[in-house]
Amino acid sequence: MSTKLTLTLDQSIIESAKSYAKGKGRSLSDIVENYLKTISREQTKSEIEITPVVKSLRGSFKDPGDFDYKKELAKGLAEKYMK
Repeated sequence: MSTKLTLTLDQSIIESAKSYAKGKGRSLSDIVENYLKTISREQTKSEIEITPVVKSLRGSFKDPGDFDYKKELAKGLAEKYMK
């Protein structure tokens, strides 16, 4: 059952959201509904389910204290795509 919902938003946000929805070939109502479904589901999940393979890896890697994940990722991607 669909029910009408009235929201008060800044006009520029509404225009931007309508443009985004049009570009995706969807209605703004559909996008908002799916967003609300997503955040509702996230709220009901108490814990992310971890697969057995990931569980088996837990504790097998100790990173150095000065490890910069973003820097290493950027370095790896640069090496991969600069070849």
